[in-house]
Amino acid sequence: MKKTILVLALATIGCQANAWSLKDLESIATEATKSSPSKTSNNTSVDSLSNAEVNSGLKTALTQGVDKAVSSLGIANGFFGNPEVKIPLPDSLKKVEKGMKLIGMGEQSDALVLKMNRAAEAAAPEAKALLVDSIKQMSLADAKAILTGPEDAATQYFKRTTSTKMSEKFLPIVKDATSKVQLAQTYNKYAELGSQFGVVNKDDANIEQYVTNKALDGLYLMIAKEEAAIRKDPIGQASSILKKVFGAVAK
Repeated sequence: MKKTILVLALATIGCQANAWSLKDLESIATEATKSSPSKTSNNTSVDSLSNAEVNSGLKTALTQGVDKAVSSLGIANGFFGNPEVKIPLPDSLKKVEKGMKLIGMGEQSDALVLKMNRAAEAAAPEAKALLVDSIKQMSLADAKAILTGPEDAATQYFKRTTSTKMSEKFLPIVKDATSKVQLAQTYNKYAELGSQFGVVNKDDANIEQYVTNKALDGLYLMIAKEEAAIRKDPIGQASSILKKVFGAVAK
């Protein structure tokens, strides 16, 4: 149809059209069609897939992303050695860190930073079961919304469905690790008092909760990076169903 319309339009030009044969015009129409393909929306591409393909492809992708994210963080220096997720002292304690070092408490400060990150590294593997369970419970509507959503749609889904349970899993592990550092207890006393007067942010008023929150932030950040990588290059992924599903979205 497009070819016919283009041929007719060219034929009306007059002398130029007379100079071309029908074969020439058809050839031009063919090239024009190739260079200007019709665009298909993400929703249409996804709708062309079967429900089984959407479920299998997305769940394969998310499981792969979760595996990589958890594996990269749940090892020695997974947090401490990665500038993107390394957990620093809370801002309220950071302000006095220089003074602490001047009065000989620098070693305690360094030890607390190390312990906070070691705690996050120890807690990270606990996330995998919760994340995989969230993937299993995902509905078809959730899957399609994630496929056609923004670059971090799956990560946002995980935050909604796992953050509360994840925090409950992480907190005891973090408490066990930070309790061995005297400065952590000192900080809690200072921060609790400071939060009552609005000097310390409530989210930072307890070192264990602060580390737990930062550990979750780091985990979701790494999941988001894996999600973005799969969306950017579905053809480079190992699974054929993953290629098909995310390849359809990329069209």
